[in-house]
Amino acid sequence: MTKRVALAFSGGLDTTVCVPLLEEEYGYDEVVGVTVDVGQPSEEFDEAEETAEALDLEHYVVDAKEEFAELCMDSVRANATYQGYPLGTALARPVIAEAILGVAEEHDCDALAHGCTGKGNDQLRFETVWRASDKEVIAPVRELGLTREWEIEYADEKDLPVESGNEGAWSIDTNLWSRSVEGDDLEDPTYVPPEDIYDWTTTPGEVEGEELVDVEFEGGHPVGLNGEAMDPVDLIEELNDLAGAYGVGRTDMMEDRMLGLKVRENYEHPAATVLLTAHEALEQLVFTKSERDFKQQIDDQWAQQGYKGLVDNPLMTSLEGYLDAGQEKVTGTVTVKLQGGQCRPVARDSEYGVYSESAASFNTETVDGIEQADATGVAKYHGFQERLANEVLAGVKESSETDEEDEEGEKLKADGGEVAEE
Repeated sequence: MTKRVALAFSGGLDTTVCVPLLEEEYGYDEVVGVTVDVGQPSEEFDEAEETAEALDLEHYVVDAKEEFAELCMDSVRANATYQGYPLGTALARPVIAEAILGVAEEHDCDALAHGCTGKGNDQLRFETVWRASDKEVIAPVRELGLTREWEIEYADEKDLPVESGNEGAWSIDTNLWSRSVEGDDLEDPTYVPPEDIYDWTTTPGEVEGEELVDVEFEGGHPVGLNGEAMDPVDLIEELNDLAGAYGVGRTDMMEDRMLGLKVRENYEHPAATVLLTAHEALEQLVFTKSERDFKQQIDDQWAQQGYKGLVDNPLMTSLEGYLDAGQEKVTGTVTVKLQGGQCRPVARDSEYGVYSESAASFNTETVDGIEQADATGVAKYHGFQERLANEVLAGVKESSETDEEDEEGEKLKADGGEVAEE
């Protein structure tokens, strides 16, 4: 019986060496390569197809841009960032894993394989999806303890269609939502990255001028730009170009991975920065303080689960239920200004706005029967408990000091140290 394995295939060094290893080390007769489109550059697909052809590999390309873009828009509703950066790679991996699983089931594959190392997050994000199936999960690079140097030598020995493993100095992952750059000198936290690591964003200091952009939301989801309705994929791509031209959306950080490793990461995410900034500005207008305070907990949990790739777990379902209800009134328009590498909200409008200009104005005396003088009673009570606590504490300390003085006096008398009267 023919054994078949579906491999997450990019055409890069790791996944290319996995093809013969799955046959030699794991005994699979046929390897099926699957490349999933979540918004990578076209040249990456050309590389994957050329490499697959050179390997005589059965190869499929799955377009999952729409599914991924919709998940990114869901992340906007949750203001989802992990340690300060938007979730790009993290959200893409479960989408990719689902697409590969679909191909594996369609083409009668017995197992699923990826080229992730044992040090990164992606192995966990892929496998949380795959291990819900009845198929074997294989990770050759992790299980065989492969190093990049070994892979390069192996590729040379096997005459595999990779340029001696030379894929450039940086390890780059690109999708619709973000572009990540890591590896080589960037692994040194003291190293200042050169401008050539960036591709989506213009150097902020070299950008002149400014631009105003209107972002429309409906139920918390971004739905249009500057009065034009747009689907998620087009909207993200348009904003990546527009905001990237002003240097918006760079992050250089030390990131804590799930396995406990701390790594240096550089990200570009122009569209994500604009949409997250605008969405939060709209929430500030339409939410009460208690809603804003509570939603921070929802946002944090959503981001944590999303970072782990656990987008389909029971907690996420519950969080989405809250968002479905609470985001209904996050509908309106936010104007952001793009300038000098920054994106900031400068205007916002919604029929759900919890705001009264007359109540907030310094030029009105009475609003809805409430006068300025009515705040006097509030001011008297404000901090009352704290003032009382301080008074009690001061009284206890004073009493304690008096007791200590009395005890010292009694001790002197007992020791005959009382001073005689003259």
